[in-house]
Amino acid sequence: MTDTVERRPTPRRKRRLGGRTHIVVFLAPAVLIYTVFSIYPLIESLRLSLFDGLDDGSAVWTGLGNYTTLLSDPNWAVRFWNALWNNLILFFIHMVVQNPLGLLLAALLSLAPRFAGAYRTLIFVPTLLSVVIVGFVWELILSPLWGVAQTMLGAVGLGWLYAPWLGLESSALTAVSLISVWQYVGIPMMLIYAALLSIPDELLDAARVDGLSGVAIFWKVKLPLILPTLGIVAILTYIGNFTASFDLIYSIQGVLGPPDYSTDIMGTLMFRTFFGQQTQIGDIHMGATVASMMFFIILIGVTIYLVGVQRRLTRYEM
Repeated sequence: MTDTVERRPTPRRKRRLGGRTHIVVFLAPAVLIYTVFSIYPLIESLRLSLFDGLDDGSAVWTGLGNYTTLLSDPNWAVRFWNALWNNLILFFIHMVVQNPLGLLLAALLSLAPRFAGAYRTLIFVPTLLSVVIVGFVWELILSPLWGVAQTMLGAVGLGWLYAPWLGLESSALTAVSLISVWQYVGIPMMLIYAALLSIPDELLDAARVDGLSGVAIFWKVKLPLILPTLGIVAILTYIGNFTASFDLIYSIQGVLGPPDYSTDIMGTLMFRTFFGQQTQIGDIHMGATVASMMFFIILIGVTIYLVGVQRRLTRYEM
């Protein structure tokens, strides 16, 4: 009788078990969806990249053979390194144009709270638009046949600057990058704006008492305090450079990345390799290899950020 009583769960243990049950119930749908749509496709892509397809539909183990082909074979390496280089250029343009512009807009909005809500909405609206709509509209605007860009530049005496930017190898990638900056600048602006609003007023009042001006307060007080947020914005830009950029380039330029692959990136290369396009036959194993290389490149960049940058920013903040 005594043993039976001692084995009964206590009320505290019942509450603990009940709390764990609720955690499992609430997390299970999210974990299931994430596993089905993210983890499983990732594992399957890694598995497919280690095999090579035969004519009869079967697959044979090749190990790292597909990666060797992608990186060294002349038929594949030229397209791969070109797409990777274009991705790096795309990332550089976003880092030097989009993020500083987002920082500037956030700083200006934090100084004008009266109209901040309206301006935040106007700047953030393009982010909510469909990428297909944005690409189609900008393609019409920049069209040399019926676009309004040439007319608008001519109205202010700058008509000589106009060129078919989307049709020139030297300017197509830059033009697409700036369209992407226009659409997504609201994201870093909102993140940085939220970080600026979280700075305690006591610190700003103390800086004013010490005689610092508005510009000095921003550079010496606000900017150091939002460095972790700027780091997060940078790594989100890096990840989005390899993932979200595909949609816009596909809607404006197409899957071939014209002209002459000058706007071809890792996403379009993977899509074209996996599903095939025009005279190119789709190869799921080489397509999975390109996708796996994208994963490894993103993983390396995120690891470098977490190990080499985030620790220093956290230590600086402390």
